[in-house]
Amino acid sequence: MKNIISKVILGSFVVGSVGMANAQKIDAKAKKILDDITANYNSKKNSYFKFSFGSGLNGQVTKTEPGIYYVAGEKYKLKIMDTEQIFDGNKIYNINADDMEVTIAKPNGSSTMFSPINYLTTYRNDYNVTYNGKKVVNGVNADFIKLTPVKANGIKYVYLFVDSAKKQMVKLEQHGNNKDVAVIAIKEYKENQELDPNMFVFDKNKFKNYIVTEL
Repeated sequence: MKNIISKVILGSFVVGSVGMANAQKIDAKAKKILDDITANYNSKKNSYFKFSFGSGLNGQVTKTEPGIYYVAGEKYKLKIMDTEQIFDGNKIYNINADDMEVTIAKPNGSSTMFSPINYLTTYRNDYNVTYNGKKVVNGVNADFIKLTPVKANGIKYVYLFVDSAKKQMVKLEQHGNNKDVAVIAIKEYKENQELDPNMFVFDKNKFKNYIVTEL
């Protein structure tokens, strides 16, 4: 479980050799749904998601853990178990409390963080998008959208389940070519909160005893 979480939160869950690009196909209905949700989130000063993170092998989720995600503009903070990731708009800070390690790096276009909303932007260039009808998910009659990579990137497909009426994400599933699976199910959503001014700031004084590596 810990290894899978580390791969996902460090952004290395989505890596692989880049193949030849094919003509991208985006279903018009799916595009409108995703664009409406993106516009809704972007209109907020900030958003907060409490979610359950599930992971497993061979396409089956074997364990779930709670997670939280704050986002304001480009900045975000993601925490699952003892692993935390902060993006301050310039650098990404990966903090592992269990191993007492911090890794600092610039964003890398070859990897994508697995978060409640990352696919709302990356789908535009990186995925073929199809609308697969309705499916009841967590009590919501959700629209079911499937993303398939245009280029080889380690992902087999991604399923997005959205509440079009509220213009909110309900659940997303990421299935890897290696049969790893990672799932985020939204449990609670809040918006336009008064956040700590240092919410997205990495304070090195709090990690004096950690091993810090800057890439």
